[in-house]
Amino acid sequence: MPAIPESTRSSIIVRLLDHAEKNWPQLAKVRARYHGSFAYITGVLRDGEQIPLCRLRYGGSAHSFGFAIYSAARERYEDALLRTPDRHPARSPRHRLHRPPRRPQTRTPDELTGPPT
Repeated sequence: MPAIPESTRSSIIVRLLDHAEKNWPQLAKVRARYHGSFAYITGVLRDGEQIPLCRLRYGGSAHSFGFAIYSAARERYEDALLRTPDRHPARSPRHRLHRPPRRPQTRTPDELTGPPT
């Protein structure tokens, strides 16, 4: 896959900064570094701590990217299939990030196994 063009790089950071300003008030900055067809996205907290967030894989156009979330437990990026709240694959990482996650259904142990006998 080709390297991410400069115009797309600019678009990525502008869109991420806009999204962070509206949705991630705890972040002071969002940074991107590029390596080949990948964009590595890092959040910077107000105290300067840097947190790896995700990796975008360029798919050949400004609207076609693969997505991998950073796992702090495994210290690596893990490919992710983004889904909308109605469980369909998202059209893009941006589409998924702009949709609120569905609240998981929680059940009490009695609901799962029945009341104690």
